[in-house]
Amino acid sequence: QVQLAESGGGSVQAGGSLRLSCAASGRTFDSYVMGWFRQAPGKERDFVAAISRMGSGTTLSDSVKGRFTISRDNARNRVYLQMNSLKPEDTAVYYCAAVWSVILRTVQSEYDFWGQGTQVTVSS
Repeated sequence: QVQLAESGGGSVQAGGSLRLSCAASGRTFDSYVMGWFRQAPGKERDFVAAISRMGSGTTLSDSVKGRFTISRDNARNRVYLQMNSLKPEDTAVYYCAAVWSVILRTVQSEYDFWGQGTQVTVSS
């Protein structure tokens, strides 16, 4: 069982930056692929980024490539999402998720554990 808690959301103007953090419970954090998803009002939850167990591999959605970076610190049981050059269309609730896997996962139904989410609002 893994419990996840996101932090770092907030309001920012377009072009600004935010760094989201996700703290995970448990002693086997490095057994899990970690992902970030987001859900805008009235829309489905979409994949944003994922990182492999040791952090050597990452994948990002086309909409955030070149602007967002995912990283993790297994010693601290944390995964991060650095968001730069934010746009109003990045406004959403951002969720951290975990799945026991040896390969990167990009589909939300493949993830087993979810945080409560943190709101990110980008104004123009």
